[in-house]
Amino acid sequence: MKSSIRRSRRAALAVALGSVLALTATACGDDGSGSAGDKGGEGSGKGTITFWDNNGGVRTDVWKEIIADFEKANPDIKVKYVGVPAASVQSKYDTAIQGGGLPDVGGVTTAMLAEVAAQGALEPLDGRLAKSPLNGKLNEKFLESVKSAGGDGKTYSVPTSANNGTLWYRTDLFSAAKLDPPTTWTKFYEAAGKLTDQGKNRFGYTIRGGEGSIAQALDAMYGQSGITSFWNGDRTTVNDPKNVAALEKYAGLYKKDTPSADVNNDFTKMVAQWDSGTIGMLSHNLGSYADHEKALGGKFKGIPNPTLDDGTRVQVSNPVDGLGLFKSGKNKAAAWKFVEFAASHEANSKWNESAGQVPANNEAAQDAWVQASEPTKLAAEALNGASTKIVQLPYYLPDWNTISKADNEPNFQKVLLGKTTAKEFLDTLADQLDKAQADWKAHH
Repeated sequence: MKSSIRRSRRAALAVALGSVLALTATACGDDGSGSAGDKGGEGSGKGTITFWDNNGGVRTDVWKEIIADFEKANPDIKVKYVGVPAASVQSKYDTAIQGGGLPDVGGVTTAMLAEVAAQGALEPLDGRLAKSPLNGKLNEKFLESVKSAGGDGKTYSVPTSANNGTLWYRTDLFSAAKLDPPTTWTKFYEAAGKLTDQGKNRFGYTIRGGEGSIAQALDAMYGQSGITSFWNGDRTTVNDPKNVAALEKYAGLYKKDTPSADVNNDFTKMVAQWDSGTIGMLSHNLGSYADHEKALGGKFKGIPNPTLDDGTRVQVSNPVDGLGLFKSGKNKAAAWKFVEFAASHEANSKWNESAGQVPANNEAAQDAWVQASEPTKLAAEALNGASTKIVQLPYYLPDWNTISKADNEPNFQKVLLGKTTAKEFLDTLADQLDKAQADWKAHH
């Protein structure tokens, strides 16, 4: 297994390196500060810096507003904005790390943080944060996720936002069926069954069977089992009997209380299907709110994923978005000013209101728009709640993305289709994770 992962990673790196010449002809290749081996410098604190937005297009407008505000407050600094689509940002970073062209500042989520940090590209920010006005004003759980994802306990990005798993449900359908909101797993399964009428093409739930299915399945497993740690020593808990039972129940919804098309659905198809109006519940995140509002108006609500019957909420960690400072930057003083500004109360609030996500800045999280947006407010309360237990996914493992995506999404589809059991699937996943963890520990 380990050798196959390594081969796939070497092949991906070869493709990235082969793309260097092509990419350096683009804005992304020309405008950066160098490769991972460059030490960079503090610079004058003035001049031009380059910023890579890791979700270019989707958030471009709000970033340009924040940049304009920053440049007004800091007239000696200009920020060159480069929007990179989320689907290709990891390969862009890998290519620039090897061949040059890294930005001064870039968006880096915890899902890719270990990969970038392990190549020596990011500046540890603990010392800068300790002396910053941001010290004590950032969400501690978000910082914990960043430190965990980095692999060595250091802070390689300043958190700016977090998404959260959200259970969207049709209030009109629940009211007609006289059902309580699906706040617990018991109520969730009851609703899934009662809202299903296959003869009328109505279903209680839509399950994610295509791309991105593993993280959602893990969230459902740990949420039901109540297990609060991904590791028991050096062995993963994914195939704990309680998690096996939870996955059996969750996957058992497929084709009984969900459409058969779900086996191939990524989030785009799943959201579109739910918005068509015949399905009771959808698990996604805060990012799809605008789509639901446009399609369904006031006929839906979003709540955090269900709790256990005693009110305990267990959920897996969602990627925390943040801003990284690249070691190769020649003007780190100016770049750090931009990071501090973007994570400050006003700018962080503006960005997250546009994105519909949970602000990392504690003052921003108290702003009126958060309190007025029920899904975001509830998500923030869930993330910070004393009864919420976060299972930190091992983003620090270099092989995490391979294991949790390419290697096992097809295997999860086999579980849905009845071609393999939940236990066989989770045992295979556990074996891969245990080996990846052993390999990581041997080199750290």
